[in-house]
Amino acid sequence: MAAKGRLFMRITFVIETLAAGGAERVMTSMANHWSRKGHAVEILTFWPKGSSPFYKLDDGVVHSPLSLAEESNTFVQFVSNNVGRIRAIRDAISKSRPDVVISFMDRANMLTSLACIGCGIPLVLSERNDPAQRNIGGRSWELLRRLTYPLADSVVVQTNAALSYFGPMICRRASVIPNGITLPAEAMAPSPGRRCSHKIVAVGRLAAQKGFDLLLEAFAKLHFKLPQWSLTIWGEGPERASLETLRERLGLTGSVHFPGKTQTPFKEMTEADLFVLSSRYEGFPNVLLEAMACHLPVISFDCPSGPREIIRHDIDGILVPAKNVNALAEAMKRLIANPSLRNQLAQRAGEVVQRFNLEKVMEQWEELLRKIHVSQGLNILPSTAIRNRQNCVK
Repeated sequence: MAAKGRLFMRITFVIETLAAGGAERVMTSMANHWSRKGHAVEILTFWPKGSSPFYKLDDGVVHSPLSLAEESNTFVQFVSNNVGRIRAIRDAISKSRPDVVISFMDRANMLTSLACIGCGIPLVLSERNDPAQRNIGGRSWELLRRLTYPLADSVVVQTNAALSYFGPMICRRASVIPNGITLPAEAMAPSPGRRCSHKIVAVGRLAAQKGFDLLLEAFAKLHFKLPQWSLTIWGEGPERASLETLRERLGLTGSVHFPGKTQTPFKEMTEADLFVLSSRYEGFPNVLLEAMACHLPVISFDCPSGPREIIRHDIDGILVPAKNVNALAEAMKRLIANPSLRNQLAQRAGEVVQRFNLEKVMEQWEELLRKIHVSQGLNILPSTAIRNRQNCVK
C-alpha cells in the first residue's frame, strides 16, 4: 500500500523527450513525487535507447526510451513512421500494465490516444502550452487533435485561457491544474541590504516563442545609460545564431550572455537582481514560478495564458502589455532605478510557493484520477493486483 487509504498504483507517463524544458521538468517532478509515495512509475519517451534525462529522476522511476524519433521526409514516410510509433507505444503500455496513462504535449497526446484505443486503461492528456498560439504542424495535426482528444478520459490544461480553446465535448471532461513548485534550499529570501549585482536574468529555450529578441531590444534601450547592468539568458535552441547576431547589431557585446543550458536555475536566479519573462505566449511558465520562489522581482509580458495567473501586478511582480518593447524597457528601468521597490516585490514574490505548492497541485491530480476511476465503477485508486482490464493486443 502506497499510503494510508490508498492502494498501490501503476502510472505510465508518455512524452516525446526528457530534454531541458518546462513540460519535461513538470513530468519529472510528478514522477518523482508519486514514486516517493510508493507507486510504480514508468516514463515512455520517443528517444533512442540509452538516452539520459536532463532532469534527475529518482531511482524508483523507470525511463523507457522507445527509439521513435525518426524524421519524415515524405507523406508516405510520415504515415509509416506514425503507425509504427502508435504500435510501439501500445506495446510499451501493455508491458507496463498501468492503472492510468498520462501523456504530455500535443503530438504525444494524439499518438497515445490512438495507441490506447480498446485498451480499457484510463487515459489523461495534458496540454502544456497555449493551443490557440502554438503551431503544431499544420491542419492535419490540428484535425487529428480534435479527433483524438475526445477519446481520453480527461484533458488537463494549465489555465482557463487554454481551456477556452476547446469545444464543449472536451471541456466537459477537462480540468485546469497549474504547475506546482517546491521551495529549494537555495531560494532564501534576500535581506533588505542585499548587495546589488547589476544582473538581469532570463531562462528558456532559444526559440521565437520566448521572445528573447524583444528582450534584447528592450535591454538595448537602457543599456547605454546603465552600462554596469548585464543580461544573461540561460537556455539553448534554434534561435541562438540569430540572437547572437542581434546582440552584436544592437551593440550589446560583453553585456548580454548566452551561457547555454543549466541544471541549477535556482542558483543562477539567486545571483541576479531581476528576472524577465519576454514570451510571446506561454502555457504556465515554470521559470516564472522558480524566479519568484527565489524571491526575485519579476517582470513579464502579459502574454496569452500563464503570467497573469501567477503574477499579482504591482504586488509580487510587474506585468506589461504583450510584445510591447517600450513598455518592457520602461518597467526594467523603473525597477533598476528603485531598489526599495525591487525589494518590496521580492519579499512578496516568495508567496508563490504557498499558492502553487507541489503537494497541493498533486492533490488536484490525485482527485482527478479518483474521479476517473469512480466513474468507471471503482471507489478508490485501483490496484493492478485486483484489476484485469488490460485488453491491449501486443
